[in-house]
Amino acid sequence: MSDIAISKLSKTYPGITPVHALDEIDLQVQAGEFVALLGPSGCGKSTLLNLIAGFEAASDGTLSVAGTAITKPGPDRGVVFQEAALFPWLNVWENVVFGPKIAGLPRSQYEDRAREMLEITGLSGFTKHLPVQLSGGMRQRVGIARVLTLGSKVLLMDEPFGALDAQTRLTMQELLLSVWQTLRTTVVFVTHDIDEAILLADTIYVMSARPGRIATRITVPIERPRSIDLITGDVFNRLKRDIMQQMRH
Repeated sequence: MSDIAISKLSKTYPGITPVHALDEIDLQVQAGEFVALLGPSGCGKSTLLNLIAGFEAASDGTLSVAGTAITKPGPDRGVVFQEAALFPWLNVWENVVFGPKIAGLPRSQYEDRAREMLEITGLSGFTKHLPVQLSGGMRQRVGIARVLTLGSKVLLMDEPFGALDAQTRLTMQELLLSVWQTLRTTVVFVTHDIDEAILLADTIYVMSARPGRIATRITVPIERPRSIDLITGDVFNRLKRDIMQQMRH
C-alpha cells in the first residue's frame, strides 16, 4: 500500500474570480520514499502539501495516507515550514518536546526519542539555548528535530531551506540526507531548486504552471548514500539539463 495516494485531486479557491490552483493531480508515494515536488512559484506545490497535511480541503478527487482519507491535520504527518516558527521563550529542549508534552504523553514515551533526534540533527550541545541565540540553520534543525520527535510517519517539508544562505543550505541538505538515511521516514519536499530536488529525492514530480498539474514523473538514477559532491557529476548535470528543458516547456 502506498503511504500517500492521490487521485484526480483538484483545488479551486472560490471568489469573484475563482482561482483554479490544482487540476487532477495523480500521485503515489511509497512508504520510506523521498519525493520532491518541483516547479515554478505559484504552480500549487505548497497548496498540494497543505492538502496532504490536512490544512485545506480538496475541491475534488481523493487523498489518503496509509489507506485513511485525509480530513484534518494529524500527528501521522509532521510539517516543516520555511520558517522554523519556534517558541522564542522556550529553549531548544523545550521546543523539541513541546508537541508530545502538550498532548499529555508521559515523559517516558518521548524523552529518549527527543534525545535521539537532537543527536542526529547535531543539537545535543545546544539544548539550553534560546532560539535567539541560534543561527537560521540551527533554528531549522530544531524545527526538524521537533517534528521527528512526534514520530510522524510522513514528513512534509515546504521549502525548509529557502531562506538560508547558499553555504548553510548545502549543510542542511547534507544533514537531511543523513537523517533520512537513518530514519527512512516518508518525505514530501517542496522546492523550486532543481539541484536540491535531484540531490535529495528518489522521485521528482515536475509541476506545470497554474493550474498545477503533474507534468512529468522522474526517477532519480543516482545511488544512495549521496553527498554534495554529486552536484558536479555528469549524471547529475545531464538530469539537470533535462529537467530545465521540461520546465521551460
